[in-house]
Amino acid sequence: MSVSTLFQQIKTEAAKVIVGQEEVFEQIVIAFFSGGHVLLEGVPGTAKTLMAKTLAQLIDARFGRIQFTADLMPSDVIGTQVFDINRGQFYLKQGPIFTNIALADEINRAPAKTQSALLEAMEERQVTIDGERHVLSDPFMVLATQNPIEYEGTYPLPEAQLDRFMFKVLVTYPTPEVEEEVLLRYHHGFDAHHIEATGVSAVIRPSEMAGLHEEIRRVTVEPGILRYITQIANASRSSRDLILGGSPRASITLLLTAKTAAALRGRDYVTPDDVKYVAAPTYRHRIILRPEAEIEGLDADAAVRRFLNGVDVPR
Repeated sequence: MSVSTLFQQIKTEAAKVIVGQEEVFEQIVIAFFSGGHVLLEGVPGTAKTLMAKTLAQLIDARFGRIQFTADLMPSDVIGTQVFDINRGQFYLKQGPIFTNIALADEINRAPAKTQSALLEAMEERQVTIDGERHVLSDPFMVLATQNPIEYEGTYPLPEAQLDRFMFKVLVTYPTPEVEEEVLLRYHHGFDAHHIEATGVSAVIRPSEMAGLHEEIRRVTVEPGILRYITQIANASRSSRDLILGGSPRASITLLLTAKTAAALRGRDYVTPDDVKYVAAPTYRHRIILRPEAEIEGLDADAAVRRFLNGVDVPR
């Protein structure tokens, strides 16, 4: 099965559960197929958890949820060694990170020490407990959420951790028409806590992911596109609107996710439009605006559009 055919099936099945948010869900799927993690930013009640659970259902994967709070400890995330009195020895009690799709809910409510417990898991796909290395499941993805409104009792994510997220995706309010459709579904008995009752079925198994990754890897990228991605990175670093531009990891992310976006659209080559499509979710959490730009009313997405427009598009 090709990546584009699989994606069409994913969209069809997901539509049984998710109303609206099609672009948000597509960006989550792009990051998942690219082997990355996603930071979802949106107010409560905009289907962030539902989308994470739906993705796990569609790929027949294990789903784990971690509620981040101010008193959450690193061991609550990765696990710890526990002594078994009957056997007279220690054994590993795995934390909720040992799963395929890990939802880190309200990640910015936990202090930096606990947030950092995710860094090794996200980058190395492993955790170290008492000096012993434990490999995580494959596939493995962290979907973290944060509320853009509430700042009391929160701990902003450091730049090093933000850079580990392949995408930052903004989850906005639905349109009135979409919200009316949501109400209609609930009126007819839809329950977000029992999405299996909607008839959503898995379209792929984790063991079948290797073939899809190979198809994405074979997507052609012309030298002009590689140069375009590099010029975008340099434009971000020299932008008068920014204190901090994109890291080399941003360029790698732009390349990998553009290849995935092309494969999802049934092409075996990347176009400039593929690069543009993934530019905002790739860069919006990796750049820091100058105070003067913020005073002008510029936000991260506007800054991305500005330096993106300053780069010549390859023919």
